[in-house]
This record gives sequence, structure tokens and C-alpha cells, in this order.
Amino acid sequence: MPGARAMIDKAKTWIGYREGPGNRNRFSQEMGRPAESWCADFVAAVAKETGNAACFPNTASCSVGRAWFKKRGRLSVYPAIGAQVFFGAPGNPDGPGGTHTGLCIAYTDTTITVVSGNTNDNGSANGDGVYRRTYQRHSDYVESYGYPAYPEGLVCADPGWRGRAGITYFGHQADESDLHSSVRGEGVAGLPAPRAEGEPETAPADDSPTPAGPAAPTPTASTSAGAGQGGPEQVAEVPQQASSESARETQQEA
Repeated sequence: MPGARAMIDKAKTWIGYREGPGNRNRFSQEMGRPAESWCADFVAAVAKETGNAACFPNTASCSVGRAWFKKRGRLSVYPAIGAQVFFGAPGNPDGPGGTHTGLCIAYTDTTITVVSGNTNDNGSANGDGVYRRTYQRHSDYVESYGYPAYPEGLVCADPGWRGRAGITYFGHQADESDLHSSVRGEGVAGLPAPRAEGEPETAPADDSPTPAGPAAPTPTASTSAGAGQGGPEQVAEVPQQASSESARETQQEA
């Protein structure tokens, strides 16, 4: 069944996968493309494998993928569960969000957790495999998020999307356990209704947008997860200065 949960579950099964020589990898091959930098191919292939192909761009280019969501009015500077996150510091030669991409599987006030391909323990945009990593949410390197039009809706932190049909708004933190329903308070058959923000194991119940402020200090990276297993997460070190989501929102192209 297509949706955010299927997308995340499938992406996590590939954690630990390693490419061959010369960027040879199964994801580019699956999408009918040659061996290449394959972070965007990884997202597109997982979407294809889970019946979510219509919700994601079929491209090897991060910049083209970002433009695909922007054209559809589904690009945000706030995280969402199952969103395609685009990386790239301002002024990078690849354009806004054109450096690297992956799948956002969780967020807090200060971090996002991402499964992505063609990276490594150091967070390289041209690495050797599929890793799960945690990044500083307010870093300039975290540029934007493409919101897939999942059939069950979306759990997101964008206050501008609050109240839209199919949207569950959690401004502070969320993860895949919040995917039980597309609308707060309405449970899916056989599953409990989603928790309201502020219930146990969440941030406080204040639904206001995340305040601007510097990113928290970056913890030391730990060992990557093994193939097909949820191993310890890492926090990527990024040298750029922190910036708020609201500031980046005003800087997005018209």
C-alpha cells in the first residue's frame, strides 16, 4: 500500500547498502540510468518500489527534484515525515538545495533524521552507501523539503499548512509513529488516533512555529547502522552558520 509509512519502511531496509566501483549502484540501474551520483535515484527508486512514484520526481538531479515540488506548490522550509529533503548551503554551485537529497523520517525542534543514498559517515554528498543520519534542523545546509501528496495525507511542521485537508500539524517534533492518521483526532481503522502534540513523549503542547535561534552543538558522529537494521544514528557536522526556517522561507524564490 503506498504512503509515507511504506516509503520510510522500505528506505530503512536499504541502510547498510554499499555501491560498487565508479558509483555503480542498483538504484540508478532500477531507474534506467547509468552509474552516477545517486542520492536522488535512491529516493526515486524507493518511491517506485512502494507505489509512490507519482508523489516524487523521477530525476537524478537534486535541483530538478526541488523544482518539481516547487512547481506543484509543495515545497516548504519546514520538515515533514516522509518528505524529500534537499541540502545545499546558499551560494553552492548546484543551486538551491542542489547538493544532496534524502528522505526525512523524524524531526525535533533542533534536528532532522534522514535516510539517504550516496553518502557516508561524514555526511558526504558523494559517498558510498545508504545511511541514516541526523542533521541540525536550522543549518543553512538543510535547504528545503518537498511534500509528497501521499494518499493518507502528511504530518508536517509548516504552520502555513495547518488546517489543510489531510494535514496533521506537529510544529515541534514527529516521527513515523505519528502516521496513524492524516487528520488529527481521526484514527485509521484498526489503529489508534494520532497523539496530540504535547502528549507524553512529545515536545510541549505549544503549537506556535519553531522560534528562530542558533542550532544546538553538534554531537560526535557514531558508527553507521548495519544493513537492514536500525542502528545508532549520527549527527552530521556542517560548517555553515545556523538560520531559522522563517528566515529561509522569505528567501525562497518567488
